[in-house]
Amino acid sequence: MTNVKMLHTKALQARENAYAPYSGFKVGAAVLTQKGNIYVGANVENVSYPCGTCAEEAAIGAMIAAGEYEISDIVIVSGGKELIVPCGACLQRIFEFSNDNTNIHLADLTGVQKSCNIKELLPMAFYEDFTK
Repeated sequence: MTNVKMLHTKALQARENAYAPYSGFKVGAAVLTQKGNIYVGANVENVSYPCGTCAEEAAIGAMIAAGEYEISDIVIVSGGKELIVPCGACLQRIFEFSNDNTNIHLADLTGVQKSCNIKELLPMAFYEDFTK
């Protein structure tokens, strides 16, 4: 099984565990690190709606908690009619732990439908040089 197919499977499994009672819109994410480890996340809604957690945020948080900081690939799976891209905050999170070779794979329930890199999705990212 290729890495992308395996990541899709892991993201689908995480999506099944999403907590989305308010929107009904479940999302799963799976991160493959440069070291070859996989971390998953699912969206978690909250009755205080803006306080939810995105699937990408959860997967990246698990990666960080394990002491890893370099994303090789990330698969994001939703069940909607259209592919979703990460929100602006998650794009910035992905950028923080990406390099020029990091792949972002957008998927539906059947598989990956589009692959790109972070610079395609966030061409004018905010980075450290802006803070000095």
